[in-house]
Order: sequence, then structure tokens, then C-alpha cells
Amino acid sequence: MKKQPAVITGTVGMDAHVIGTKILSRALKDAGFNVVELGMQVPPEEFIEVTQKTKADAILISSLYGMAELDLRGFKEKCKEAGLKDVILYIGGVLGVGRQDFKEVEKKFKKLGFDKVYPPEANLKSVIEDLWNDLRAQGKA
Repeated sequence: MKKQPAVITGTVGMDAHVIGTKILSRALKDAGFNVVELGMQVPPEEFIEVTQKTKADAILISSLYGMAELDLRGFKEKCKEAGLKDVILYIGGVLGVGRQDFKEVEKKFKKLGFDKVYPPEANLKSVIEDLWNDLRAQGKA
């Protein structure tokens, strides 16, 4: 029997918009995940430290204040340095300031090392389905 997949959720940097993370965390729990909620205004390093301690399979970051790109520069590299090269990284929300083409935003965050990038209106069922598929692909579900 495989272990219950563990995920870390929270908002990054100075982002205090925690409602999206709360909704995401609830949906993940209902879908069978062990969720560690870090809450709001979480430094990138804390996501990594908690992921190491809990041996979590994925980090899901929500951001609405538009500065996540600055907050998360070098994040994937720091994950690798911490021994988390296989951790699944998802991010969603308002990921830039002002109007931006989502395809361009998605490219930026994929270049930063995120496996999936979601717009603010993302369907949570699709996010959870994507996560299960990514975990299966790694043999973790």
C-alpha cells in the first residue's frame, strides 16, 4: 500500500491573499492528500525546509499579489540543492502585475522550474487530476 501523498501549500513572499490557498488545501484534503498548510507570507526557504522535514511530494504555491516571479527566482535550484530534485512544483494565481498574456506568464514560471502553472480561474478538479497524474508518473501514487 502506497503512502498518502503529502503536499505543502501556502502563499509566497509578502503575499497575504490566503483564501485561495485555504480553498486549495481543503480540496486537496478531500481528494486524499496529506496537506501541510504554511499559510501566508511564506519565505521560499520555508517551503523547502518543511518539504524536507515532511518528505512531501509536491509544493503548491498560490500568489495573487503579482510578485511571485521575483520571490521565486532560483527556487527550483534551491530545491535541487536541498535534495528535492523530484519534488513537484505547481503555482497558480495572479502571477504578474498588470495585464499579461497567460501563455507568456506560464513560460516564465516553467523556465523557473514549475511543472504546472495555473491562471486565477483554474479548475481545482483539474489541478488535483494533474497532481495525481504527475505523482503516478513518478511512481508515488
